[in-house]
Amino acid sequence: MEGMKMTSPRMKVRPELLQWACRRRQADPAELRKRFPKYDDWESGAKTPTYKQLEDFARFMHIPVGFLFFSEPLDETIPVHDLRTMGDQKVLQPSDNLLDTIYMCQQRQNWYQTFAMLEGEEPLPFVGSSTVQSNVETTATEIRTTLSFDIEERQELPNWTQALRYFANQADDLGILVMISGVVRNNPRRKLDPEEFRGFALADKLAPLIFINAADTKAAQIFTLAHELAHIWLGESSLSNVTPDSFSPHRIERWCNQVAAEVLVPITSLHESFQKDASLADELQRLARYYKTSTLVLLRRLFEMKALQRGTFAEHYRYQLSQLKPRSIGGGGNFHATLKTRVGQRFGTALVESAFSGETAFTDALYYLGIKKISTLEAFAESLQEG
Repeated sequence: MEGMKMTSPRMKVRPELLQWACRRRQADPAELRKRFPKYDDWESGAKTPTYKQLEDFARFMHIPVGFLFFSEPLDETIPVHDLRTMGDQKVLQPSDNLLDTIYMCQQRQNWYQTFAMLEGEEPLPFVGSSTVQSNVETTATEIRTTLSFDIEERQELPNWTQALRYFANQADDLGILVMISGVVRNNPRRKLDPEEFRGFALADKLAPLIFINAADTKAAQIFTLAHELAHIWLGESSLSNVTPDSFSPHRIERWCNQVAAEVLVPITSLHESFQKDASLADELQRLARYYKTSTLVLLRRLFEMKALQRGTFAEHYRYQLSQLKPRSIGGGGNFHATLKTRVGQRFGTALVESAFSGETAFTDALYYLGIKKISTLEAFAESLQEG
């Protein structure tokens, strides 16, 4: 009726669905109740939220509002092999940020699979070329050689931070979609937690994909990249939270850790280079410059070749870790450079070219890139051409 104010209808929601949404979001209780003062009443059934309140609640929880009207909570399991452990126990509850990041990368991978088939790209021979029975040193040599990441190539680089960038670019050039980001899509309010995961691999013959959590330290990122490459060589999709000091009880993770360490610092070379009579602190810095890798990786290798006792290794590892700070690769004030790092040069270039040739809808291209405006897409296309 004219002049009457329409009110949002009130909706009954099962308490277990509200609780599930909070667990999925890993919502801070104080923040939750500040944002929704009547939440406890909704959960107890003392009061019923309006549809508008439920929409706001769903938006805060990063879920479609329809999920709150299911008969029971959605059983969301991690869609890849979860090899994360905390101590010797598996990490069971994935956050919404982790799940949404995996879903987005799977969608991007599916798009690129179709693109690659239409372009007539050949399957990549190295995907699935190894097994956990494969010799660690042989596999690591194959990875270094295939990516042109041997020690000689690294000598041209000024430091190991640049080595990480070079390493990622070489993998991308080889045909692996490498995406490095510390947030969900491009949302700075949805930061990824390196304690929850450090990276994952989505193995595929046409579109293998590696995601690296850029909220982690650069030292951890270079090891994670090498570790996920080992998973690609196995042809195994998996989720990991390894660091250079990880000695996983899981057979696959243990093998991938060994390959990663050998890729970055070949043990035979280290035996020849290590000066055992020198100060360990000075020697770590010298070797880091030589191998263009982090002191954390070097400490692991020195421990593995029995040049350090476990106590000495742990003490120096804690100190070296305290000197490092997380910083997003490709960050800074240049959004387009950051976006290129987040989605990868290979994927970004293919998507932009497909969109502007009319093969992919602009709405799809915007979605996969996590942007909203055609003008941003145009500017991103220009930045890709500039390199």
